[in-house]
Amino acid sequence: MSAYVVLIRDRMKDPEEFATYGKMAAGARAGHEITPLAFYGAIETLEGAPAEGMVILQFPDTAAAKAWYGSPAYQAALQHRLAGADYRVIIVEGLA
Repeated sequence: MSAYVVLIRDRMKDPEEFATYGKMAAGARAGHEITPLAFYGAIETLEGAPAEGMVILQFPDTAAAKAWYGSPAYQAALQHRLAGADYRVIIVEGLA
């Protein structure tokens, strides 16, 4: 069953670090079956704290999502995201 990784940017801290993350994260997709469903489009907050940005990625299953997130290429990029912005990252399973 499909799984979705939701990346929610709460606050930008360092645009240069974040730009480096963006370049590295794009390369970290190689070898992983990822379908972007939303990528920093317009956001309207209906409840809760507002987000600055959001990405939703679809994977074949939770194991594939975790394999991408834990991959050496993404982990290298992640260090720049952590330095560049505050995020929440969630994996949610889709419906059978």
